[in-house]
Amino acid sequence: MKIFSTVAELHASSGNQNKRRILVPTMGALHAGHISLIRLARENAGKDGEVAVSIFVNPLQFEPGADFSRYPRPESADAEACRAEGVDVLFRPVPNEMYADDRSTYVEETILSERLCGASRPGHFRGVCTVVTKLFHLLEPQAAVFGEKDFQQLAIIRRLVRDLDFPVEIIAGPTIREPDGLAFSSRNQYLNAEERAQAPVLRVALLEAAQSRENSSARILTTVRTKIESAPLARIDYAEIVSADDLQPRLTIEPRSLLAVAVFFGKTRLIDNIHLG
Repeated sequence: MKIFSTVAELHASSGNQNKRRILVPTMGALHAGHISLIRLARENAGKDGEVAVSIFVNPLQFEPGADFSRYPRPESADAEACRAEGVDVLFRPVPNEMYADDRSTYVEETILSERLCGASRPGHFRGVCTVVTKLFHLLEPQAAVFGEKDFQQLAIIRRLVRDLDFPVEIIAGPTIREPDGLAFSSRNQYLNAEERAQAPVLRVALLEAAQSRENSSARILTTVRTKIESAPLARIDYAEIVSADDLQPRLTIEPRSLLAVAVFFGKTRLIDNIHLG
Protein backbone atom coordinates (compact mmCIF):
# COMPACT_ATOMS: atom_id res chain seq x y z
CA MET A 1 0.00 0.00 0.00
CA LYS A 2 1.33 3.41 -0.99
CA ILE A 3 0.75 6.16 1.58
CA PHE A 4 0.82 9.82 0.54
CA SER A 5 0.56 12.77 2.89
CA THR A 6 1.21 15.69 0.53
CA VAL A 7 -0.15 16.91 -2.78
CA ALA A 8 3.42 17.01 -4.11
CA GLU A 9 3.82 13.29 -3.41
CA LEU A 10 0.64 12.55 -5.32
CA HIS A 11 1.80 14.62 -8.28
CA ALA A 12 5.18 12.89 -8.25
CA SER A 13 3.55 9.48 -8.33
CA SER A 14 2.51 8.88 -11.91
CA GLY A 15 0.61 5.67 -11.13
CA ASN A 16 -0.86 3.47 -13.81
CA GLN A 17 -3.28 5.49 -15.92
CA ASN A 18 -4.70 2.30 -17.41
CA LYS A 19 -5.97 1.03 -14.07
CA ARG A 20 -9.54 1.66 -12.96
CA ARG A 21 -9.26 3.57 -9.69
CA ILE A 22 -12.13 3.60 -7.19
CA LEU A 23 -11.97 6.23 -4.43
CA VAL A 24 -13.43 5.88 -0.94
CA PRO A 25 -13.36 9.34 0.71
CA THR A 26 -13.45 9.18 4.53
CA MET A 27 -12.65 11.21 7.62
CA GLY A 28 -10.98 8.21 9.24
CA ALA A 29 -11.85 6.42 12.48
CA LEU A 30 -12.69 3.55 10.18
CA HIS A 31 -15.42 1.13 11.25
CA ALA A 32 -17.42 -1.69 9.68
CA GLY A 33 -19.38 0.78 7.56
CA HIS A 34 -16.20 2.13 5.99
CA ILE A 35 -14.84 -1.37 5.49
CA SER A 36 -17.98 -2.30 3.56
CA LEU A 37 -17.40 0.69 1.26
CA ILE A 38 -13.78 -0.33 0.71
CA ARG A 39 -14.89 -3.85 -0.17
CA LEU A 40 -17.51 -2.48 -2.55
CA ALA A 41 -14.78 -0.38 -4.16
CA ARG A 42 -12.60 -3.47 -4.57
CA GLU A 43 -15.48 -5.35 -6.14
CA ASN A 44 -16.02 -2.55 -8.65
CA ALA A 45 -12.33 -2.03 -9.33
CA GLY A 46 -11.85 -5.65 -10.34
CA LYS A 47 -8.66 -7.62 -10.04
CA ASP A 48 -6.80 -5.27 -12.37
CA GLY A 49 -8.04 -2.03 -10.78
CA GLU A 50 -7.02 -0.23 -7.62
CA VAL A 51 -8.71 1.12 -4.52
CA ALA A 52 -7.76 4.52 -3.11
CA VAL A 53 -8.86 5.67 0.33
CA SER A 54 -8.59 9.24 1.53
CA ILE A 55 -8.55 10.06 5.23
CA PHE A 56 -9.00 13.74 5.94
CA VAL A 57 -10.84 15.36 8.83
CA ASN A 58 -12.11 18.27 6.79
CA PRO A 59 -12.30 21.47 8.87
CA LEU A 60 -14.70 23.05 6.38
CA GLN A 61 -17.38 20.52 7.34
CA PHE A 62 -17.43 21.59 11.00
CA GLU A 63 -19.43 24.63 12.04
CA PRO A 64 -18.05 26.83 14.87
CA GLY A 65 -18.33 25.08 18.21
CA ALA A 66 -18.57 21.62 16.63
CA ASP A 67 -16.41 18.61 17.44
CA PHE A 68 -13.53 19.13 14.97
CA SER A 69 -10.82 19.14 17.63
CA ARG A 70 -12.06 15.99 19.35
CA TYR A 71 -12.97 14.06 16.22
CA PRO A 72 -11.15 10.69 16.52
CA ARG A 73 -7.94 10.31 14.52
CA PRO A 74 -6.56 6.76 15.08
CA GLU A 75 -3.97 6.95 12.28
CA SER A 76 -2.17 3.66 12.92
CA ALA A 77 -5.36 1.64 13.29
CA ASP A 78 -6.83 3.22 10.16
CA ALA A 79 -3.72 2.48 8.11
CA GLU A 80 -3.70 -1.12 9.33
CA ALA A 81 -7.37 -1.53 8.45
CA CYS A 82 -6.69 -0.24 4.94
CA ARG A 83 -3.70 -2.53 4.56
CA ALA A 84 -5.73 -5.52 5.72
CA GLU A 85 -8.37 -4.77 3.07
CA GLY A 86 -5.78 -4.57 0.30
CA VAL A 87 -6.10 -0.83 -0.31
CA ASP A 88 -3.61 0.28 -2.95
CA VAL A 89 -3.37 4.01 -2.21
CA LEU A 90 -3.94 5.83 1.09
CA PHE A 91 -4.00 9.63 0.97
CA ARG A 92 -4.05 11.31 4.38
CA PRO A 93 -3.05 14.99 4.22
CA VAL A 94 -3.13 17.55 7.01
CA PRO A 95 -5.38 20.64 6.68
CA ASN A 96 -2.67 23.09 5.60
CA GLU A 97 -1.77 20.68 2.82
CA MET A 98 -5.29 20.86 1.40
CA TYR A 99 -6.14 24.50 2.09
CA ALA A 100 -4.08 27.66 1.86
CA ASP A 101 -4.38 30.04 4.79
CA ASP A 102 -5.83 32.70 2.50
CA ARG A 103 -8.13 30.37 0.57
CA SER A 104 -11.04 32.14 -1.08
CA THR A 105 -12.50 29.55 -3.46
CA TYR A 106 -15.23 27.08 -2.52
CA VAL A 107 -17.61 24.73 -4.29
CA GLU A 108 -21.24 24.99 -3.23
CA GLU A 109 -24.50 23.23 -4.14
CA THR A 110 -27.43 25.54 -3.44
CA ILE A 111 -30.69 23.54 -3.59
CA LEU A 112 -30.31 20.04 -2.13
CA SER A 113 -28.13 21.39 0.68
CA GLU A 114 -30.76 23.81 2.01
CA ARG A 115 -32.81 21.21 3.89
CA LEU A 116 -32.27 18.48 6.49
CA CYS A 117 -28.67 18.50 7.71
CA GLY A 118 -27.94 21.58 5.60
CA ALA A 119 -30.45 23.62 7.59
CA SER A 120 -28.97 22.43 10.89
CA ARG A 121 -25.33 22.71 9.87
CA PRO A 122 -24.77 25.86 7.77
CA GLY A 123 -21.75 25.57 5.49
CA HIS A 124 -21.33 21.84 6.06
CA PHE A 125 -22.10 20.78 2.52
CA ARG A 126 -20.03 23.59 1.05
CA GLY A 127 -17.15 21.94 2.88
CA VAL A 128 -18.14 18.52 1.54
CA CYS A 129 -18.39 19.73 -2.06
CA THR A 130 -15.12 21.63 -1.85
CA VAL A 131 -13.08 18.76 -0.46
CA VAL A 132 -14.65 16.14 -2.77
CA THR A 133 -13.89 18.35 -5.77
CA LYS A 134 -10.27 18.59 -4.66
CA LEU A 135 -10.03 14.84 -4.06
CA PHE A 136 -11.47 14.11 -7.51
CA HIS A 137 -8.85 16.38 -9.09
CA LEU A 138 -5.96 15.05 -7.02
CA LEU A 139 -6.69 11.31 -7.14
CA GLU A 140 -8.45 11.18 -10.54
CA PRO A 141 -10.73 8.22 -9.81
CA GLN A 142 -13.02 6.66 -12.39
CA ALA A 143 -15.56 6.03 -9.62
CA ALA A 144 -16.13 6.90 -5.96
CA VAL A 145 -18.09 5.14 -3.23
CA PHE A 146 -20.35 6.94 -0.74
CA GLY A 147 -22.58 5.42 1.94
CA GLU A 148 -26.37 5.67 1.92
CA LYS A 149 -26.42 6.44 5.65
CA ASP A 150 -25.38 9.98 4.68
CA PHE A 151 -28.10 10.08 2.03
CA GLN A 152 -28.21 13.85 1.65
CA GLN A 153 -24.46 13.89 1.09
CA LEU A 154 -24.84 11.15 -1.52
CA ALA A 155 -27.54 13.10 -3.35
CA ILE A 156 -25.46 16.29 -3.30
CA ILE A 157 -22.36 14.53 -4.62
CA ARG A 158 -24.42 13.06 -7.45
CA ARG A 159 -25.64 16.58 -8.29
CA LEU A 160 -22.07 17.92 -8.07
CA VAL A 161 -20.84 15.31 -10.53
CA ARG A 162 -23.74 15.98 -12.90
CA ASP A 163 -23.53 19.76 -12.81
CA LEU A 164 -19.73 20.03 -13.09
CA ASP A 165 -19.34 17.16 -15.60
CA PHE A 166 -16.94 15.12 -13.51
CA PRO A 167 -16.11 11.85 -15.30
CA VAL A 168 -16.65 9.97 -12.04
CA GLU A 169 -19.23 7.26 -11.44
CA ILE A 170 -20.88 7.50 -8.01
CA ILE A 171 -21.47 4.13 -6.33
CA ALA A 172 -23.81 3.93 -3.34
CA GLY A 173 -23.03 1.57 -0.46
CA PRO A 174 -25.82 0.32 1.83
CA THR A 175 -25.97 1.36 5.48
CA ILE A 176 -24.17 -1.11 7.76
CA ARG A 177 -25.60 -1.59 11.22
CA GLU A 178 -24.58 -2.87 14.62
CA PRO A 179 -26.46 -5.95 15.92
CA ASP A 180 -29.10 -3.81 17.64
CA GLY A 181 -29.79 -1.82 14.46
CA LEU A 182 -27.85 1.37 15.18
CA ALA A 183 -26.07 2.54 12.04
CA PHE A 184 -22.29 2.45 12.30
CA SER A 185 -20.85 5.94 12.76
CA SER A 186 -17.56 7.33 13.98
CA ARG A 187 -19.60 9.43 16.41
CA ASN A 188 -21.17 6.42 18.14
CA GLN A 189 -18.13 6.25 20.38
CA TYR A 190 -19.12 9.62 21.87
CA LEU A 191 -22.27 8.07 23.39
CA ASN A 192 -22.21 7.17 27.05
CA ALA A 193 -23.68 3.85 28.15
CA GLU A 194 -27.19 5.20 28.75
CA GLU A 195 -27.26 7.14 25.46
CA ARG A 196 -25.96 4.11 23.57
CA ALA A 197 -28.67 1.92 25.08
CA GLN A 198 -31.39 4.31 23.88
CA ALA A 199 -29.98 5.14 20.42
CA PRO A 200 -31.42 2.04 18.63
CA VAL A 201 -34.85 3.67 18.96
CA LEU A 202 -33.98 5.42 15.68
CA ARG A 203 -33.97 2.16 13.75
CA VAL A 204 -37.11 0.95 15.52
CA ALA A 205 -38.97 4.13 14.53
CA LEU A 206 -37.78 3.89 10.91
CA LEU A 207 -38.83 0.26 10.58
CA GLU A 208 -42.26 0.95 12.05
CA ALA A 209 -42.74 3.72 9.49
CA ALA A 210 -41.65 1.48 6.63
CA GLN A 211 -44.08 -1.22 7.71
CA SER A 212 -46.98 1.18 8.12
CA ARG A 213 -49.83 1.21 5.61
CA GLU A 214 -50.42 4.88 6.31
CA ASN A 215 -50.13 7.17 3.25
CA SER A 216 -50.02 10.55 4.96
CA SER A 217 -46.52 11.86 5.61
CA ALA A 218 -47.77 14.02 8.48
CA ARG A 219 -49.35 11.10 10.30
CA ILE A 220 -46.28 8.90 9.78
CA LEU A 221 -44.03 11.65 11.10
CA THR A 222 -46.20 12.09 14.18
CA THR A 223 -45.80 8.37 14.92
CA VAL A 224 -42.06 8.51 14.26
CA ARG A 225 -41.56 11.48 16.56
CA THR A 226 -43.61 9.86 19.32
CA LYS A 227 -41.54 6.69 19.08
CA ILE A 228 -38.21 8.50 19.14
CA GLU A 229 -39.29 10.75 22.00
CA SER A 230 -40.14 7.65 24.05
CA ALA A 231 -36.37 7.50 24.62
CA PRO A 232 -35.86 10.06 27.42
CA LEU A 233 -32.45 11.21 26.19
CA ALA A 234 -33.48 11.70 22.56
CA ARG A 235 -33.80 15.25 21.21
CA ILE A 236 -35.05 15.42 17.62
CA ASP A 237 -33.26 17.79 15.25
CA TYR A 238 -35.47 16.86 12.32
CA ALA A 239 -37.69 14.08 11.01
CA GLU A 240 -38.85 14.57 7.43
CA ILE A 241 -40.21 12.63 4.47
CA VAL A 242 -38.74 13.78 1.18
CA SER A 243 -38.17 12.65 -2.37
CA ALA A 244 -35.01 10.58 -2.64
CA ASP A 245 -34.27 12.32 -5.94
CA ASP A 246 -34.47 16.02 -5.05
CA LEU A 247 -34.91 15.95 -1.23
CA GLN A 248 -38.08 18.05 -1.45
CA PRO A 249 -40.91 17.34 1.02
CA ARG A 250 -43.48 14.69 0.21
CA LEU A 251 -47.01 15.13 1.57
CA THR A 252 -47.91 11.53 0.77
CA ILE A 253 -45.92 8.34 0.41
CA GLU A 254 -44.95 7.77 -3.21
CA PRO A 255 -42.27 5.69 -4.94
CA ARG A 256 -38.77 6.79 -3.89
CA SER A 257 -39.94 8.56 -0.74
CA LEU A 258 -37.28 8.77 1.98
CA LEU A 259 -37.75 9.18 5.71
CA ALA A 260 -34.70 10.93 7.18
CA VAL A 261 -34.03 11.72 10.83
CA ALA A 262 -31.39 13.47 12.88
CA VAL A 263 -31.48 13.09 16.65
CA PHE A 264 -29.26 14.23 19.49
CA PHE A 265 -28.38 11.94 22.36
CA GLY A 266 -26.58 14.27 24.72
CA LYS A 267 -24.17 16.24 22.52
CA THR A 268 -23.93 13.49 19.91
CA ARG A 269 -25.98 13.95 16.75
CA LEU A 270 -26.94 10.76 14.91
CA ILE A 271 -28.58 10.48 11.49
CA ASP A 272 -30.41 7.64 9.77
CA ASN A 273 -32.91 7.09 6.97
CA ILE A 274 -35.11 4.52 5.28
CA HIS A 275 -36.90 4.29 1.95
CA LEU A 276 -40.69 4.27 1.99
CA GLY A 277 -43.18 3.33 -0.69
